[in-house]
Amino acid sequence: MNYGILSLLPPIIAVILAIKSKNVILSLFCGGFAGVMIFSHGNPFLAVKSMIGDYLFVQLTDSYNAGVIVLIVFIGGFIKLMEKSGGAQAFSQSVYRYVNTKLKAQLCAWAGGIVIFFSDLGTPLLVGPVFRPLFDKLKISREKLAWILDSTSSPVAILIPFIGWGVYIMGLIQSEFDNLGVMDSDYTTFVQAIPFQIYAILAIIMIPLVAFTKLDFSQMKKAELRAGKSNETFSFMHEDEEKGSAETGYSRKNAKPVMVVLPILVVFVTLFGTLAPAGFPFKKVDGNEFRVALTMGYFFGAIVLMAFICIFKVMRFKDTFKVYVEGMKGMTDVAVTLILAWSLGKMISGLGTAEFIVEFLQAMRFSAALVPACIFLFGAFVSFSTGSSWGTFAIMMPLAIPMAQAFGIPFAIAVGAVLSGGLFGDHCSPISDTTILSSTGAECDLVEHIRTQLPYAVVNGIIAFAAYIIAGVTKSPAALLFAVAALVAVMIVFNRLPDKMGKRA
Repeated sequence: MNYGILSLLPPIIAVILAIKSKNVILSLFCGGFAGVMIFSHGNPFLAVKSMIGDYLFVQLTDSYNAGVIVLIVFIGGFIKLMEKSGGAQAFSQSVYRYVNTKLKAQLCAWAGGIVIFFSDLGTPLLVGPVFRPLFDKLKISREKLAWILDSTSSPVAILIPFIGWGVYIMGLIQSEFDNLGVMDSDYTTFVQAIPFQIYAILAIIMIPLVAFTKLDFSQMKKAELRAGKSNETFSFMHEDEEKGSAETGYSRKNAKPVMVVLPILVVFVTLFGTLAPAGFPFKKVDGNEFRVALTMGYFFGAIVLMAFICIFKVMRFKDTFKVYVEGMKGMTDVAVTLILAWSLGKMISGLGTAEFIVEFLQAMRFSAALVPACIFLFGAFVSFSTGSSWGTFAIMMPLAIPMAQAFGIPFAIAVGAVLSGGLFGDHCSPISDTTILSSTGAECDLVEHIRTQLPYAVVNGIIAFAAYIIAGVTKSPAALLFAVAALVAVMIVFNRLPDKMGKRA
């Protein structure tokens, strides 16, 4: 049955409610309920019954979906242990003696954000407090630290297929492949999309470019000048971090750098050791086998980390296990979001929303080459308005993948455009969780963080938009080369502009 313009109602409701309420779960639920109301011809009783029985239960009991949820729960426990163990702080403090210049400090904070790749939310809360005293000592602005934290949290995490972000995104991709009858692998598509995650790559590259060229422009330059004139002195440890337990000897001060390195190594060894006989990562492996191996890796990694926490007397075992369980519980929102996103995607497919949009665009003789750029722009709008890149992915993926199939655009490009648009809007949004946490981790005013980061994000966003036009024409990863070259060129130009525009700070 062709539902015509009515098929647009569920995603429109989801977007509007997400903008108004800032609640992704509520918006996805209401968008899905609108879909079942259409299917039920306006009968609310049948709509509720269908929502629960035909969608929520079905999505939850699907073996693929259940495997993703179990994996996310184990990832949550591991991440929480990492955040509370103090190992990341110990690892970073071990390099303090070698970091004595502004360049080294910025590069080390950048490297620290990359090392903590397993948690976009963990990066600001782990790396921020560690490098904040060093930035203060070297008279580097906290706005600069907040920007580095924000540019190495989500942009790094979104490029990794075997952590929570990758698993979540692959779940959305696989759901659309199932709806369209596409036999491609979600893992392979995700990996192929990495060169097309243009905004994320530009955000990561921009940090060392700024550090090496000593270029700061717009509001960031003003923040750096203010920091350079500061005469305050700072301690490397906060008072609460200096407090230990005199009675038991348990304290985060006892944490060691090995508590970061070895557990992560265990995750990698378990994953690759389990799947290597099947040819991983050079050959396609069964999706279920991949999730089982990754779940095992995070489980063994958590056991090793818990052992270190107890051995080094950071926390008692009962407290350590409590933290682990709390981390698992903390993934409830992610699991609910996934189930609702899968349900909404199924409804959008059944309503023929993507087909209606495609037919409309084809009737308007819309150029296929502009599809990736339009996906990027709309994704950025939704993400900026909602403050949630995850919610944006859930709304956009059921639209972008069918559009890519209809217009002959490789799935990898469409996926990359969705992810980049989500990140771009997220970096510009004052209500984004990673934006808020980045300012918190750097102890920087949120408004100042947005004002100083926005010009950098806009530069990367404009370059990414142009690169997606090129990608739509060429269907080639060469668009990334253009984007990187354009960023370098822009930095050189800014470096030669008059002082008030962007001279060396």
